[in-house]
Amino acid sequence: MQILRTPDSRFENLADYPFAPHYTTIQTEDGSELRIHHLDEGPADGPLVLCMHGQPVWSYLYRKVIPYLTAAGMRVIAPDLVGYGKSDKPAAREDYSYERQVEWMGAWLNANDFSNITFFGQDWGGLIGLRMIVNDADRFDRVVISNTGLPYNPDVPGSVVKEVENFRANAPTPSLAEMQKNISSMDSNGQPAQRFAYWQKWCWENEDMPIGFIMSMMMERPSKPMQVLKFLLHKLGVVSPLPSPLAKAYEAPFPDASYKMGPRAMPSQVPTLPTSPSLEEQRKAWGFFDAFNKPFLCAFADNDPVTRAMEPVFKKRVPGAQGQPHRTIKKGGHFVQENAPDQVAQAIIDLIRPS
Repeated sequence: MQILRTPDSRFENLADYPFAPHYTTIQTEDGSELRIHHLDEGPADGPLVLCMHGQPVWSYLYRKVIPYLTAAGMRVIAPDLVGYGKSDKPAAREDYSYERQVEWMGAWLNANDFSNITFFGQDWGGLIGLRMIVNDADRFDRVVISNTGLPYNPDVPGSVVKEVENFRANAPTPSLAEMQKNISSMDSNGQPAQRFAYWQKWCWENEDMPIGFIMSMMMERPSKPMQVLKFLLHKLGVVSPLPSPLAKAYEAPFPDASYKMGPRAMPSQVPTLPTSPSLEEQRKAWGFFDAFNKPFLCAFADNDPVTRAMEPVFKKRVPGAQGQPHRTIKKGGHFVQENAPDQVAQAIIDLIRPS
């Protein structure tokens, strides 16, 4: 396995990220060594909160949440998924299967021997983290999820499967505007797999995926004139036009396009169709959560069309979700950690230490 490692110099002088790095080395199936980075903040004897990020971000996403949790006496562990942040980055598309990410992060968890965990996961952090809970249930005491899911779709009509597969294989690469339009309407009528395919295809077919740019546009919402200027520069080929400190931070893990295989490949691994190689593992995972009695809290945003339909499924099916103080994150967007860190932290704190 070819593995890339981002130089430390890329992470110097990042805004609002004063945290010391911690590293764990695991072995892959072929004997390669993978170094996985995590943050470890707060009192060593405090209640342990494991915070997992998604795609295309890294533990920088938790820089605003961590101070709220540590001020409440919590110990916060925030890893970078393989392919992201300060963790190593395998160079091939096939390295980034859903099952490999679950395996790698499970090996990291066991190497660190964390226990009595309160889990928080969002986006891919939830997809991977929930599967880690299935595999190591005794290590986890309670669960908080936001804007994520555990996709299992065995009954998608064959006509839709063919449509999505044909689109991903043969359609022109969607523009940024086309992708955004379809993602923003995922919870409208129709099959969400058809709309999510725009994100899958856009990520994969943009070899130098403009991660810092799209994160800045989503989170900072610059003025109209600045938006127009940035989009114009992007259309002219500038990967990160006029980057803000936030844009620089989210682009930092990727010195060039070769480092971006994880963020590009992983959307295509979301098991939205019954043809997914993870279908059986997802079925087993839902069997586990259908009997999960530990506290299970939903804290989804009120304005995230990508995951809105998933929240009621967890509330209905997971026994541990019954009677919990579920809450709606107001104006959290998809990345609630950026837009509403105080609300996110309070949801976690209140589950660990109910008033």
